[in-house]
Amino acid sequence: MSGVLLNPGSHDYAEFDSETRRLLRSTIDFFESYGKQRLLQADLNAEWVADFLEFEKKEKLFATFLTPAAYADGDENRRWDGARNAALSEIFGFYGLAYWYAEQVTILGLGPIWMSENAKAKTRAAQQLLDGEVMAFGLSERAHGADVYSTDMILTPSADGESLTASGTKYYIGNGNVAGTVSVFGRRADVDGPDGYVFFTADSRHPNYRLVDNVVHGQMYVSTFELDDYPVTADDILHTGPQAFAAALNTVNVGKFNLCHASIGMCTHSLYESITHSNNRVLYGKPVTDFSHVQSNFVDAFARLTAMKMFSDRAVDYFRSASRDDRRYLLFNPVTKSKVTSEGETVMTLLLDVVAAKGYEKTTYFHQANRFIGWLPRLEGTVHVNVAQILKFMPNYLFNPAEYPEIGTRDDATDDAFFFAQGPVGGAGKIQFADWKAVYESRLDVPNVAVFYEQATALQTLLQTAPPSPEQQQDLDFVLTIGHLFTLIVYGQLILEQAAITGLDDDMLGRIFDFQIRDFSGYAVSLYGKPSTTAAQQDWALGAVRRPAVDAESFDRVWRQVQSLDGAYVMPEA
Repeated sequence: MSGVLLNPGSHDYAEFDSETRRLLRSTIDFFESYGKQRLLQADLNAEWVADFLEFEKKEKLFATFLTPAAYADGDENRRWDGARNAALSEIFGFYGLAYWYAEQVTILGLGPIWMSENAKAKTRAAQQLLDGEVMAFGLSERAHGADVYSTDMILTPSADGESLTASGTKYYIGNGNVAGTVSVFGRRADVDGPDGYVFFTADSRHPNYRLVDNVVHGQMYVSTFELDDYPVTADDILHTGPQAFAAALNTVNVGKFNLCHASIGMCTHSLYESITHSNNRVLYGKPVTDFSHVQSNFVDAFARLTAMKMFSDRAVDYFRSASRDDRRYLLFNPVTKSKVTSEGETVMTLLLDVVAAKGYEKTTYFHQANRFIGWLPRLEGTVHVNVAQILKFMPNYLFNPAEYPEIGTRDDATDDAFFFAQGPVGGAGKIQFADWKAVYESRLDVPNVAVFYEQATALQTLLQTAPPSPEQQQDLDFVLTIGHLFTLIVYGQLILEQAAITGLDDDMLGRIFDFQIRDFSGYAVSLYGKPSTTAAQQDWALGAVRRPAVDAESFDRVWRQVQSLDGAYVMPEA
């Protein structure tokens, strides 16, 4: 079972082609040779990730993984492949969020370019990747945050109308200190409404580009930059009008997906450290791991981490198989972003409650991961924004299934061209899904799956018999709780699908749905306590609370799996 999780000492990535395997292993070897002391000291000193970017340049890592085949000059190794990109994100998370972030914001910066019809900008970006450069995504602003409808980056036409100049400030822009290309979102001064939106490219080395500051203290450079009458030519324009806005949202669709595997990597490394420390520590005359609450925390953390991995890996298959006729990824993506990364926080808290003060020591990877794990649920839109998105899919998902061809595991060496051809935004409420009930009904032999399935069908009953009123639908505090209940059903579906594909053992499946039942019950109790909840909804909430099936022998078998991770991976000190 432990083979589900990344172990740098033994992971061979046999599912991928030879060059992908080589680059993934080479990335692991870079960090392993770096050594734990150097890795942690760079974090403590807030060193820019220059050494890593030199490695990336030498190996042409980003050029190979982030260039669509159409701009790869016939190099079959250069393609945009969601499966191997997810594996790389997990490696970066395993060693440090700063390294993941350098790639993540490069991905975001490339999105509007690869989605555009600007061949010159695409050719330039492909060459910059070959040269080892990184990119940036100039969307956020201090005054507007996630409100991408608003922007104060203003493009003003020249007197003859032949060119534009851009002026304004962007905030929270990763890699803004060195990016060869910054994809910048703005609006024309002379055009009102959505028709005035513009996505254009800027160069951080241009004299009219002023780097203001790094808004965080860390290895990541999360910049503020200002454009002052920056000249924008036709060759710099990527998108205009509603297409510019669609490019912003579709780029985030691509980028937000990487957050889940980064969180998985961070939690996996932390789990290795935690069990190795705790299983060899004696308190009150016996090993720490003899205490029942410690075993409970470890088993819960292990089950939640395994579920994170199962859901995220299965979601890769849906994104890679997406098309204009199959847009189910638009639900699964915000679930990976909001649910998986939130689960990462839960896993780290469970582990921290065991290792306690050890988790704050500067000589541990845990200390670094614990500081950064909360970033991921809050990047690329907050959990609340993503759960609000998820709610749009609920009616069709629960009540209006459709037939789809079976989707298998997508680790094939294929270019994911659809990532950059997603088309117009909107229409989420019209997207249909395969019958989720059939997936659950196939595993009702697992007691906790059966109990959770009762809760899932109970949510259907709530929406049919005591649905949110028009007033409640305007109350985000109320409807987001409904959204969390619904998210658990979606989460469980893909976990069950991946469990069937990978042969996940029933003991682990039972532990996963143990916490699913408890979490659903918790949200039901939360709904009960909302000020606007009606009497009928209160009755439903209390009636939806369930107790997981108890199986002490199954728990012990999973605990032994966790205990076997003691010493399974220890990063070299130097």
